[in-house]
Amino acid sequence: MIVVKTGNIIDPLTDDRYKGDVIIGDDGKVADIVREGEQSPLDVTGAVIIDASGLMVSPGLVDGHVHFRDPGQTAKEDIITGAAAAAAGGFTTVVMMGNTIPAMDNKDTISYVLDRAAETGIRAYACGNVTKGMAGRELADLSELSEAGAVLFTDDGKPLTDKELMLEACRQAAELGKVVSLHEENPEYISENGVNAGEVAAAIGLKGSDRMAEISMVKRDIDIARQTGCELTIQHISTAEAVDLVRKARAEGLRIHAEATPHHFSLTQDAVLIKGTLAKMNPPLRLESDRQAIIEGLRDGSIDMIATDHAPHTMDEKKRAFKEAPSGIIGLETALSLGIRELVNKGYLTMPCLIRRMTEAARVYGLKGGRIEKGREADIVIFDPEGEWTVPAKGASKATNSPFIGEKLPGVIRYTICEGKIIYRSC
Repeated sequence: MIVVKTGNIIDPLTDDRYKGDVIIGDDGKVADIVREGEQSPLDVTGAVIIDASGLMVSPGLVDGHVHFRDPGQTAKEDIITGAAAAAAGGFTTVVMMGNTIPAMDNKDTISYVLDRAAETGIRAYACGNVTKGMAGRELADLSELSEAGAVLFTDDGKPLTDKELMLEACRQAAELGKVVSLHEENPEYISENGVNAGEVAAAIGLKGSDRMAEISMVKRDIDIARQTGCELTIQHISTAEAVDLVRKARAEGLRIHAEATPHHFSLTQDAVLIKGTLAKMNPPLRLESDRQAIIEGLRDGSIDMIATDHAPHTMDEKKRAFKEAPSGIIGLETALSLGIRELVNKGYLTMPCLIRRMTEAARVYGLKGGRIEKGREADIVIFDPEGEWTVPAKGASKATNSPFIGEKLPGVIRYTICEGKIIYRSC
């Protein structure tokens, strides 16, 4: 038994925060929640006591979009090190993307990653690819992937450019009750990926990725959702226009979700001039007006999820010329801190609202976790919102490709608890 004492408990669904104790039973579930001034009937003699005075006690964070590169690219990351990075960042649940080698387009690969995930201490789920080999030409057997344990369908990293194929994928996904999660970048509008088309791209001798690459695909896929009734997630949204399209679709009653990454609500294209390939990602960092539109989307709920798109690469890869270097950055260990710095401390979101955005994937994809409630699994993160830490050159992840290394950030993770077990502590 564990007793988390005198913490500031966050309920993301009610936007509430109150002082109290959380009692975790030996079965890994929340046995009781005791508000300040109340007493529990439970006997806690011999329990492990965690003094959470002055700390936030939140549901464990949930990331619906991570790349653990396992199988096939484990020099960058593997399921064990990726899970360690998640725990260090306060995440108890993640969904692993399927651009692995082999891809997650078959039950054997999904079985492999789920078996490895069972060794990690966190809840690591698998997606299933929409198309075979993520080639965009032939649908994978979505029913078989669902039976194997896939919690959503995506070809993340590659857009589904074939409209008829997308229509059929959405019809099948709707029948299976699964969400299709979409990388929205039409290659017809991209000269070079990873940098926004405009002044910064020109400054490094490139044309870059035009914003219409995202806007055109989001328009098309909202229309497909309207036709099929399929539930969709717009991944790592980057343009003001796309945010507005999602806002209008949700107001219409369509089941459209959107992710924002910490890097897209924290940085603009100007970071490319300072950080080089460490600020190269797909979709690219865009304008300050886009960053503000993303923040407003998070504030009003048009964007309902924060997802890291944790994308490890080796530094040898990132040291290549900009055009040849791979896109993506790691983000699990800095996500909560960036949310505190950019969204809470600047007055855009309350702390419970931030935690809702960082746990909403559990509700969207039907995963465990996302709330501290009596009788539910004890997935909890305890953190100091005012404590500061400096992002190290090497954290728990195998990779180091972050533009935030060396920055001092608020929000120190003290404990991460998954299913009643302490899987990370910093004190």
